[in-house]
Amino acid sequence: MQDYDIVIVGGGPGGLAAGLYASRANRKVVSIEKLMPGGQIANTEWVEDYPGFELIGGAELARKMEDHAKKFGLEIVNDNVTEIYTEGKYRIVKGDFDSYRAKAVIVATGGQPRKLGVPGEHELAGRGVSYCAICDGAFFKGVPIAVVGGGDSAVEEGIFLTKYGSRVYIIHRRDELRAAKIIQERAVKNEKLEFVWNSVVERVNGTTKIESLSLKNLKTGDKSILEVGAVFPFIGFVPNSNIFREAIRKDSMGYIITNENMETSIKGIWAIGDVRKQLVKQVTNAVGDGTTAAVAADKYIEAWGD
Repeated sequence: MQDYDIVIVGGGPGGLAAGLYASRANRKVVSIEKLMPGGQIANTEWVEDYPGFELIGGAELARKMEDHAKKFGLEIVNDNVTEIYTEGKYRIVKGDFDSYRAKAVIVATGGQPRKLGVPGEHELAGRGVSYCAICDGAFFKGVPIAVVGGGDSAVEEGIFLTKYGSRVYIIHRRDELRAAKIIQERAVKNEKLEFVWNSVVERVNGTTKIESLSLKNLKTGDKSILEVGAVFPFIGFVPNSNIFREAIRKDSMGYIITNENMETSIKGIWAIGDVRKQLVKQVTNAVGDGTTAAVAADKYIEAWGD
């Protein structure tokens, strides 16, 4: 078991910001990330709404954040955290490869894309069903592609996929999008995009790969088949908040509830970014959360005592 002042669970923008501020305060800090530093932003093609960068690649921004945090002494390890629990005055973070004991823990675990929950989705995952356009879009050059959803992510990824697909269909259960107006305007101007309104996917069809989607129009009840070679669902988010041995306060959707200092209902544990209940999910939010949590955790350790 390794000892730290602060353990940060997650290496996305929030976790890296927390690591930067906590390390800069001369604390012994580690960020535990199961994949690569940067989290979901590392799989985003372009970021245009982060102050100071009119346009920057997601992977590049993630790398800059990682390098900056490391400059102040942040340690980053690859491990998959399976449990967090209290042991006396300390918090124990248990991973697949090691355990980490800390005076304070900052949880920046984010979440996972919500699944469609229809027949064929699980069976054809990785064979046409994907939840990351930048990761898998290039595999579907010249074939029709479907995107499911109507928010910012769905429309942005739909626009991105027009680089590869012969046609991109955005399937939305309502008759208007929830995405920001500027994103909607870009989508409407894109001749390779087509909207399928008031519709849901009832089945993903295919044997070794996707051949089509079975759709239902929610207004008319009409059913139809849409021939596509891939489907990218962007219909929501499930927070990774089920790693606590003790009960922690959450909302009905599973998001961790914090106060203005990012403190959770468990003393010595803070939650930041997409895993906590908040209005929007943006890089700027995560970075602000991480800063607040790091400063709060530092003050908590100052009062630690012997």
